[in-house]
Amino acid sequence: MRYKRKKSDSWFKLDNAGKLYPSIASSRVSTTFRITAVLKETVHAGHLQLALDAACKCYPVFNVRLRRGLFWYYFENVNEAPKVLNERYFPCNSIRLRHSHAMPFSLLYYKKRIHLEMSHAISDGAGAMVFFKCILKNYYRLSHHMTPIRKIQLVEGQDEDAFEKYYQPKLPNPRKVSRAFHFPFKLIEKGEYRITTGLFSYDGLKGCAAKYDTSPTKFLLMLLFETIQDYIESSNLSMREITPIIINMPVDLRGYYDSVTVRNFFISLTPQIDVRLGHYTREEILREIDHYLALNLNTKHLSQYIRRNFRNELFWHVRVIPLFIKNAIIPIVYNYYGESSYTTSLSNIGSVKMEAPYDTMIEHLELLPPPSEGNIIKATMISYKDITALSFGSLTEDRTIERLFFRKLREEGLHIKMETNY
Repeated sequence: MRYKRKKSDSWFKLDNAGKLYPSIASSRVSTTFRITAVLKETVHAGHLQLALDAACKCYPVFNVRLRRGLFWYYFENVNEAPKVLNERYFPCNSIRLRHSHAMPFSLLYYKKRIHLEMSHAISDGAGAMVFFKCILKNYYRLSHHMTPIRKIQLVEGQDEDAFEKYYQPKLPNPRKVSRAFHFPFKLIEKGEYRITTGLFSYDGLKGCAAKYDTSPTKFLLMLLFETIQDYIESSNLSMREITPIIINMPVDLRGYYDSVTVRNFFISLTPQIDVRLGHYTREEILREIDHYLALNLNTKHLSQYIRRNFRNELFWHVRVIPLFIKNAIIPIVYNYYGESSYTTSLSNIGSVKMEAPYDTMIEHLELLPPPSEGNIIKATMISYKDITALSFGSLTEDRTIERLFFRKLREEGLHIKMETNY
């Protein structure tokens, strides 16, 4: 069955996850992540604009502006795509959600790089990648004097709010997470964002993980836990300053539920270790990760997170609070119940594939996390063919965590090419 958006659908509500982000957006918390395609040739700005125009016709759900309602924000459809921009500033800061009629994405370019910056208000990494692939395919076609793809048949449910679809009101809430350890590093100036990216072989990464009889994602989680543990053990911190190390691990729910939505559909799992109990070996860290994910990566437990997140917006007293009051309250609640529960995050969008002939123009892909004052250091990874890009986004000048982490990868035998913007 095919789905086509009605012409009368001139506006739509933000999904359950998206409703949070406009209210918490600030100069330090942009809510914006970035997907980058590094091409083999210099970007042609004219072709890129035409490619975006065509992609917006294929996926009108993204071609919207954020508007203020009395009680909630909403998206209003627009007819024209935004203008592509030459990158001039720090990454993940091109969108100002609080500004009047803001669009939830920007398309930028610089030399051989094309950047799609997307606010979590409209989509997550998996949804944004569908849109980005359409842009890249059109760019290839235009660069090779081919007709761009201007219209596709959208699959039914591609623009649905999947949180609402899979909400089960009678489930209990998941267990609450304790307050996590946070890095005591000084913040840099507002608007700045420091990126450290390591490029290495995906096959090499799989080989490293195989030595520990685990997956690449679990292997990197283990190294990140160990890195933070090493930092704590080498620091002059008192026991009162040490709390559990908790890593936010976003999970794409499309692999567990029947949904093809390009809007947000993810939840965050929170594996942890408590270094107050003693030093954890790598084997012990992996065992903690294995047990936690075995218990939580199933629809029974994932549905609890969907229920908890969606239920809050159904309370009548939440729904009737005016938007200007929500904008004042939500950032406080988010910091207390959300980011205070994470030390850092590791988001893996997985191995991305592009079919021939489009795959020939791309050297590799990169993914950057949204900056966050509550979690001043975050990590993301993405793989394309045999190149994995693992990036740290940071709001501090201290590079201890990045240096320790990549040193561990090198000690495992990986050759790493480093890139930074500082």
